[in-house]
Amino acid sequence: MGKLSFKQYRAIDLGIMAVILCVFETITATAAVEWFPQELYTLSPTIAVVCIVMMRWGGYAAIHAVAGGAAFCAASGASAQQFVIYCAGNCLALAAMLLFRMRGKGGVKESAFLTAAFAAAAYIGAQLGRGLIGLFFGGTPAAALLFFTTDSLSLLFAIVVVLISRRADGLFEDQRAYLIRMQEERRRRQNEEYYE
Repeated sequence: MGKLSFKQYRAIDLGIMAVILCVFETITATAAVEWFPQELYTLSPTIAVVCIVMMRWGGYAAIHAVAGGAAFCAASGASAQQFVIYCAGNCLALAAMLLFRMRGKGGVKESAFLTAAFAAAAYIGAQLGRGLIGLFFGGTPAAALLFFTTDSLSLLFAIVVVLISRRADGLFEDQRAYLIRMQEERRRRQNEEYYE
């Protein structure tokens, strides 16, 4: 971590993840509007990124849930009401963190099944959140269900991305635990070099 404090490291990491999310969300939303306007299905990287950030930083993932919704809406030319539906609705994805309480972050990371279930729970939470807020604004139950069907590719994308991310060292891992592990490994290597 060098001379960075833990808070600085966290702020930089959260910022980088937010920029990556907003860029890719803007690209996919623009592509859907410009190139495939007749398609019923959409693809969004938001749930995948929110899952990774939840593992890394917990509740700070709400920032990315809102940012992803805002980027999607801005690129799609959405109304103010749609901004609220997507930005606030996405935050219900954080309900997936209940799996951390039951199995711990390590347990979710180590099991491919639990990792996939975690991504699916985040997806269901976000769609449910959007649907409920849509109902609050006078939408119909049928319209609320459309969030699940039109965004189903995002579920598959999120599961695949999160399963792949768990294989990269430190990417899908609690960052406090990761930094402690890295520090211990450095100390062990230094001790080994000292005694050689």
